[in-house]
Amino acid sequence: MTENEYSLRFLNCELNYLSVTDGSAIFMQGDTAVIAGVYGPVESKLHKMFYNKANVEASFRPMKGPPSVNDRLMESYIKDVCEASLITSLYPASSISVNIQELEDCGGLLASVINASCLALINSGLAMKFIFAAVCCMIDKESENVIIDPNMKQLNNAKAAFTCVFDNLNKDIICCQTSGRFTEKELLKSIEMCRETVQTIFTFYRDIVTKYATAI
Repeated sequence: MTENEYSLRFLNCELNYLSVTDGSAIFMQGDTAVIAGVYGPVESKLHKMFYNKANVEASFRPMKGPPSVNDRLMESYIKDVCEASLITSLYPASSISVNIQELEDCGGLLASVINASCLALINSGLAMKFIFAAVCCMIDKESENVIIDPNMKQLNNAKAAFTCVFDNLNKDIICCQTSGRFTEKELLKSIEMCRETVQTIFTFYRDIVTKYATAI
């Protein structure tokens, strides 16, 4: 493997990007860009209320047109990952919403969405069991090499693609979105390469939070 196949595209982020949210972030990975906003905890509607924990909701808005089936699937990934990370029992009978707006998709959109969601949650100050980060990778159709954080041009030549989400405690995998055809060996190799890369994103989180925090 070459060094390039392990490297991430340029990362950039600005916290407190939206003025009317409880936490927000604009996150860029290469030319892929998204905005995440967190609202809550606020009093939950009765039909969505849990008396022992918060109700976590997620909304994804594509750059153009109404949300598609794939967009709704993305919302379920956002919801499940955010809900797993939050200490929802501290906010009973309340609602926490994570809203994502796509600005540009140049590859690795789901990973960028999940990373933006985590940064917005950190910015909101909500209690979390752990923080999380996602890494996208693909298997090249011709070379069979695993390429980390591919752009859209590379993804067009993918045999299979994966987005893996890890926690920051033990680098355990929280979820993995897959597409294409692949063997078990290829899947395990891809997950391991993503795990080796994810610390770069956690380090980036720390640097961004340190930049914006008044006290650490």
